[in-house]
Amino acid sequence: MAKKTIQYPPIEQYSDIVAEPQYDLFYNNGNNERDEEGTLRVLSLFSGCGGMDLGLEGGFICHRHSVTNDDWIERQLNDNWTLLKRNRFRTIFACDILEEARNSWLDYMSRFRVNPDIYHLESIVDLVKMQEKGLDVFPHHVDVVTGGFPCQDFSVAGKRKGFDSGVSHKGEKRDDNLPSEETRGKLYVWMKQVIDIVQPKMFIAENVKGLVSLGDVKEIIQKDFSSAHGNDYIVLDPQVLHAGNYGVPETRERVIFIGIKRSALKADALHALEQNKVPSEYNPYPKPTHDFNVHDQSLSRPVTCKDVLGDLPEPEDSHDLSQKTYSKAKYMGNGTQGQTEINYWGLGPTIRSEHHGNIEYRRLSLLKFRI
Repeated sequence: MAKKTIQYPPIEQYSDIVAEPQYDLFYNNGNNERDEEGTLRVLSLFSGCGGMDLGLEGGFICHRHSVTNDDWIERQLNDNWTLLKRNRFRTIFACDILEEARNSWLDYMSRFRVNPDIYHLESIVDLVKMQEKGLDVFPHHVDVVTGGFPCQDFSVAGKRKGFDSGVSHKGEKRDDNLPSEETRGKLYVWMKQVIDIVQPKMFIAENVKGLVSLGDVKEIIQKDFSSAHGNDYIVLDPQVLHAGNYGVPETRERVIFIGIKRSALKADALHALEQNKVPSEYNPYPKPTHDFNVHDQSLSRPVTCKDVLGDLPEPEDSHDLSQKTYSKAKYMGNGTQGQTEINYWGLGPTIRSEHHGNIEYRRLSLLKFRI
């Protein structure tokens, strides 16, 4: 039986969102901050290439099966792909120590006319120190702070050194003279200091699932975040969320910390969020939309690799250099790194932050002949 062809939308079908007036940016007195009426201002830390920022901003393409609410759709591009509406969030500050991350972030976000000056390559430690010396580093009137603080020292795939990381805040091998608070494993403390400085209405911090099983690390981080700005933040019990339960074809689990500023809450919301069990109408954690492992048949089916990669050509047939060049590491077949075949009819693997090349590929030639 012939393989059903999935239609991928050409970029011309959605590049016009850049030119639409409602996405124009207005600069405040030349300070390069995005200032649109009715929007919420986001300060992004450990921004990488913008995964969290894009999720908040919206206006991106995803598979039709990933969307469970038609109100989120700007327009349908074809039978398989849809353009989502823009959200109210606007990133006004981003940072990372990797220039490659900045380049990727700007390449995508430029369609929203983002000024490149809002992305900073200094480490969060250096940025906070600059602020403490009197420089006006961080923007004012921040609504939300986000940050996926470095996870390598908490991951089960790493050495699990936790707070005692052997890597500096700049990603280099730790110098014995480096203060312990400036290691990669303690950078969440500097995120907390940014929260002290800008005092957002709420913050969202993200890390690997392995953090919750590393002694009392989770409780320490939750307590430290709670102390921000004179204990003015309610930090809800962190939850582990699985991407597969939200329409993403990846076996990715992450622990999410959400903190909300007490002084910004109405009395009834403050009372509800201080309960041991937060009422569902006040709980900010998203409910699953897809049934990967929640065992709820009322939810949508999981989105699979076949849904999103079904028409991707084999490397030798592709004109995309990122698909033609991939790791030729020997397939080991024992779960270690090596050329492995993803589950075409299931979810793809989580790609490690220190992955050395494009090791897991969509499919191998043996699978190609079975489709």
